[in-house]
Amino acid sequence: MNKTTLEQWALLQSVIDHGSFANAADAANRSQSSVSYNISLLQQRLGVDLLVPEGRRAVLTPAGAILLAQVRPLLRAFEYVEARAATLRTGRRVRLDLLVDTIFPRARLFPILRGFQQRYPLTQVHLTEVLNSETEHAGESQADLMVLSRRQDMAGRGQWLMNIDFVAVAHTNHPLHQLPAPLSGEDLARYPLIRILDRDAARDERSATAEFWTFSTVEAAIEAVIYQVGYGWLPEERIAPQLADGSLKILPLSHGERRTTPLHLIIRHDITPPDEEVTTLAAMFRDGLPG
Repeated sequence: MNKTTLEQWALLQSVIDHGSFANAADAANRSQSSVSYNISLLQQRLGVDLLVPEGRRAVLTPAGAILLAQVRPLLRAFEYVEARAATLRTGRRVRLDLLVDTIFPRARLFPILRGFQQRYPLTQVHLTEVLNSETEHAGESQADLMVLSRRQDMAGRGQWLMNIDFVAVAHTNHPLHQLPAPLSGEDLARYPLIRILDRDAARDERSATAEFWTFSTVEAAIEAVIYQVGYGWLPEERIAPQLADGSLKILPLSHGERRTTPLHLIIRHDITPPDEEVTTLAAMFRDGLPG
């Protein structure tokens, strides 16, 4: 049998949060004597002083600070359980699975997720980023909402969302920038091409003897170009800081300096009609992007 209760610890936390027994009693809609009694009982059963008066405030003793710090995760977990029960009781969604192509700009992704979290704090979003070669199997995913280069899942419905511009770049000190413009395919063939997995393989018209260095993430490919391992077509928005400070420069090609990959917004086909949370997040992706 436990000597103390979560209610007693929650009241102690409330006293600290509100600064006094009276304020904690108002916040808990209880009498001040009830709060005082429970805190006294808590200290008595522990055999440790948890609070000490400091002016008009009640503050934690060193022992109280240590013990309350250990209990706080339990209080948060208990609050989450009660909140989860409330969402189950009302039938509101408690989890949303989101599948996003890794080239989607993170500077746009996280503000969207933050906005959704503020609106639906009790709905967990499980985000999975996928590479281009993985999107062929996106229809087998159980994701509720997808942002992919494919137009739709196996039986889903998708709409164009945005284009991602890739630009051919190399470090400002790379030998390619020392050659006369415009650069030809033969000029490029002398140096390694940095690729993001096989995203651009089908569009690459270079000879079979050309040297490719393949990286599994956008970030790794960008770092490889920055460190002059080679040159590559990289998402323009993702490398905007390097383009602005001049560390990366766009290559003056005779053609094909830019490449565009469309991204589509797809709602899982068996969500009919889409619930409020899915509809809202989809709208945030659509409306949160400048035209």
